[in-house]
Amino acid sequence: MSRVPDQVRSVARRARTEAGRVVRRARRALAPAPVPAPAAPPEPPPRLETARALPTPEGWSVEELQAVMRSFTIDDSPPGALDGYWQEAFGRFLHTWGLVRDEHGRLLELGANPYFLSWLLTRFTDLDLTFGNYFGAAGEITQRLGLDERGTAAELEMRSDLFNMEEDAFPYETASFDVVLFCEIVEHLLMDPLHALGEIHRILQPGGALVLTTPNAVRLENVLAMVNGFNIYDPYSGFGPYGRHNREYIRTELVRLIEFAGFEVEVCFTADSRPIDVTGTATYAAVAPSLVARSGDLGQYFFVKARATKPPREGLPRFLFRSWPEDRLVD
Repeated sequence: MSRVPDQVRSVARRARTEAGRVVRRARRALAPAPVPAPAAPPEPPPRLETARALPTPEGWSVEELQAVMRSFTIDDSPPGALDGYWQEAFGRFLHTWGLVRDEHGRLLELGANPYFLSWLLTRFTDLDLTFGNYFGAAGEITQRLGLDERGTAAELEMRSDLFNMEEDAFPYETASFDVVLFCEIVEHLLMDPLHALGEIHRILQPGGALVLTTPNAVRLENVLAMVNGFNIYDPYSGFGPYGRHNREYIRTELVRLIEFAGFEVEVCFTADSRPIDVTGTATYAAVAPSLVARSGDLGQYFFVKARATKPPREGLPRFLFRSWPEDRLVD
């Protein structure tokens, strides 16, 4: 029997090996593609709570309070003319009332017009009220407030002292009030909030309460607006320079300013005044995780209650003022 040469056997082995490779490649090409495992659903964004439970007078529902405010007229204003205002500010009125409902003595409400909060104070506190406003000239004014309270019509005379809270000496004796409300005013001031805060400190009894509210510059709505490229600054107002928001604040600025003016902050929180739900927007889903650390600081308004416990500091706080002589600025 003849022997197969070694080189022939080697060629045959290589041919069989190559044929095996071709078969395996063909099988892989014809095999169905593997089905990928289903992707895990994305984590839902955290819910950032900006609302806060509303305090209400005993025996009164939110709906009943809203019905009274819906009935408000001032002087000869038509019914419903003030709807936009109270609907925007309803929660703010109740949170502010909640900060003073247990206080006693004399209270000065600055910026009282259009008197929604004034009605809550008149109806649901034991405080002796004085009202201050400014409509462009000093003096005094009496306005007629018409309302319907649970089916009973009433008309109240609201007398206010008129003065420029940023420039004028307040027309009250030193240490003559136990509580001063300074609500939705500080953001309108043009030049120097310390004058008004200094006058408030002067007319308060030692240890008297300042309640201040103002829009939160870094509220959730503003954060989302800026991410989307929208301007958050207030438009020019037909009511003149005091008709617009000239300077809004963040929490640290507001607390430092109030402390600089001689007050000790007891309470400072943010809350929404009207319902808002932005949790379904793509911007919210993208931004919310980075806001968790300041989730309690995103409400529409700041609510501050402070006590006059020490003398106001001299000069101007450097963190809030610039382009002043160096000897006027303090750290």
